[in-house]
Order: sequence, then structure tokens, then C-alpha cells
Amino acid sequence: MSEQPRRPRKPYRRPQKDPVRLLAFEALRAVDERDAYANLVLPPLLRKAREKEGPEKFDARDAALATELVYGTLRRQGTYDAVIADCVDRPLREVDPPVLDVLSLGVHQLLGTRIPTHAAVSASVELARVVLGDGRAKFVNAVLRKVARDDLDGWLARVAPPYDEDPEDHLAVVHSHPRWVVSALWDSLGGGRAGIEELLAADNERPEVTLVARPGRATRDELLGEEAAVPGRWSPYAVRLSEGGEPGAVEAVREGRAGVQDEGSQLVALALADAPLDGPDRRWLDGCAGPGGKAALLGALAAERGAFLLASEKQPHRAGLVAKALAGNPGPYQVIAADGTRPPWRPGSFDRVLVDVPCTGLGALRRRPEARWRRRPEDLDGFAPLQRGLLREALEAVRVGGVVAYATCSPHLAETRAVVADVLKRRPGAELLDARPLLPGVPALGEGPDVQLWPHVHGTDAMYLALVRRTS
Repeated sequence: MSEQPRRPRKPYRRPQKDPVRLLAFEALRAVDERDAYANLVLPPLLRKAREKEGPEKFDARDAALATELVYGTLRRQGTYDAVIADCVDRPLREVDPPVLDVLSLGVHQLLGTRIPTHAAVSASVELARVVLGDGRAKFVNAVLRKVARDDLDGWLARVAPPYDEDPEDHLAVVHSHPRWVVSALWDSLGGGRAGIEELLAADNERPEVTLVARPGRATRDELLGEEAAVPGRWSPYAVRLSEGGEPGAVEAVREGRAGVQDEGSQLVALALADAPLDGPDRRWLDGCAGPGGKAALLGALAAERGAFLLASEKQPHRAGLVAKALAGNPGPYQVIAADGTRPPWRPGSFDRVLVDVPCTGLGALRRRPEARWRRRPEDLDGFAPLQRGLLREALEAVRVGGVVAYATCSPHLAETRAVVADVLKRRPGAELLDARPLLPGVPALGEGPDVQLWPHVHGTDAMYLALVRRTS
């Protein structure tokens, strides 16, 4: 019996390294393994890639694609998990996290970008070969080929429960938010399907970069002279950079005369600065000043009036960031590391006080998409005593006739109105002011007296503001 000739083996081909996808994978691993934030991890990775010589050196298009892959994957993680779960024969928790990251990057390319199907699959499989090995790359290939059989709408129809049967779970899958976050945001909006759909969709949009021209140090006209710059919508000091605008390329930003600051954050500082006072206006306090954006704007506004700003931050390293943001401020100021719930200053020392309290950050999910997957409902219980304590001490710090601004970057009712109502109920001698007239030109501010801004309505982070005057 003659021996059958063996088929010649295909020569082994080394996997092709794709620097863009490798960088995106590295960023996702840092977010997952170290609880890092993408907005802190990605810039140094991109900077290092740009500095490389040879074929792995990044250009602007590479950086833009890497950024889209990282942020797009994080924003749509909940949706993509549901799709991947439908394509594998085991619970997702049994899929190794690095494998899941490669799969999620691949699914985003298939369902969330215009990258051609064959290119999305082949590039993801090559990435898997490089970072996972050939064996697991075959698994990635099999899963992504299943995903590629349909588009995003087709997958959503398959994996999301019908709205009529479970509205919150439907919205959670379609718009990639945890169910409890959907529920909380819906409560804050006050009901209605259209509003919550618009808000959740806005959370998944890439936010514009907004600059602030710090009064007395830079002008908006100066910033508008930059390429891709257009005026802000509401703040007289705001300038928006269209897609591709790089803040680090702006001379005023490099010199500290301007900064990156969401327009909602600017409006909070401006409202406090413009709130009517009874009596002198010489001493201002930012009681939770880190990382320094509001403090820098308040310091510039205070300087124009000859007022002194004390910027206090509990964490010393964040106090250092505040000092850096305020460096060069034309008026008198001081930065200290202090606990606002156990303050070193005397009661009644200040005319204006800002407490932008630590919170869940649910109002900034556009900028920190991974936060939605890290936060838990029980986190609210951890923040509640701190938020109440900071507001109580702020009301002690301000003199009679002075004003306190309570602010959060969260629209959750437990962090906004519930805190203010609880503190005021227990502390006589304080009254709410109507904050709406202090945001001139800004529409849809509700019934007042407090203000809730929204990404889908105002194009800002979901900042909350309540102004309180001490009356006795």
C-alpha cells in the first residue's frame, strides 16, 4: 500500500503588529487592571507613540483612530457585552479579560465604525495573535465572524428586551448604561421616553473640548484666533474647539492664562461670582478646589474686584494641581491642603463660598465613560455624609448675608436636591436663592430655584447648582 504524500505545511507567518490597535488594547488593559481613567492613560501613550521613530511612529490620523477605538469601546461596553454574550458558549465572566478586550475592540470596529468588515476582523485577529497567541486568536476569529453577520440595529433587535416589556433594561442595552444609572437619570429628568433616550444618547457622543479664557489673563477673542475655535454657547469666557482641535497647541493654555473647562463648570463659578450679596465682597472660598478649574476662574474673577480667594483641597497632590492652575493669578490668593468638613478657618470668614462636592460623576459620563461601569448604587451611601458635611460647614464658613454655591457633577437626586433639602431642614438661618437669573441666556432651566444642566439640552456636563444665602 503506497504512502499518501503529505500536504506541505503552510509556513508560519509572524503576526503583524498594528501600533494603533496595540495602543488601544494597552489603554483598555490599564483601565481594566488598574482602575485607570482613559483620559489620563491615553495622552501619555499617544505622546510616546508620536515620539517613536520608524514604522510605528504615529501621525494625527493614527492618534484619532486609537482615541476612537478606546473611547468608543468603553462607551458601548454594555451593548457589546450583550452582543458577545450571544456569540459565545460560556458566561462572559469566564472569558479572560484580555480576550474580552480584544473582542470588544473588534465588535466596536464592526458595529460602531465605518471600517470594512474584512479589515475589522482581520486586524482584530492579528491583534489577538500578538497579545493572546494563535490559539485564542482562533476563538476571537470565530466570535467576530458571528458578530459580522448583522449590523448594530439587527443585533439590538436581538439582544435588547422589548421596550414595552422592560423599558429600563431595553434602554440599558440599547444605550449602554447600567440599569440603575438609567433609572436614576430617568428619575432626575422627571419621566418621558424622549428625554431619557436623548440624554443616554448624548452620554455616548464624543464631547467637544471647551476652553476658558481666564479674565484679566486672556480674552475670548484671543482664543477665537486659534484654528478650529468657535465661541461657547453660554459662558462669555468659553471657546469650543471643533474636532481635531488640540488644547496643548494653544499658547494661552500652555501659559496657564486659559484652561480646559466644561462650560457647565464655568457657569457654576460665574453664578456664584454674580450672586447678590448683602455687605462686603472681599473674601472668597473654594472649599473643594481640586483639580483647580473652577478655582482658577474664581481667582481671576475675584482679582478683578480686589477680592482674596482661598482655595482648599483635602488631598495634597490635588492641592498641588490647584496651585498649578492658579499660578500667575493677578490677584491675592492662597492654596491650602485642608479638610472642608473640619476646616481651619473661623466661622463667618467668607463672603462667597463654593463647594463642588465629591460625587458619583454621573454627569460627566461623556468624558469618563468607564465611570458608568465602576459606580454602584451603594456608592451613594458613601458620598452622602461627606456631601452633607461639606455643605453644612460651607454655611458656617460664610458670613450672614453671604452666599454658598453647592455644586455636583451628578444629576442624581440623592446627590443634589436631597442633600440641599436635608441640610436646610436641619439648619435654620439659610434660604435658597433663584439661581436661574444668574445663568443669563441659558434656556430650559426648569422651575428653580436650583439649576440642573444637561448634555442633551445644554451641551454641557450634567452640573447641578443650588445657591444658598445665610440669613442668620
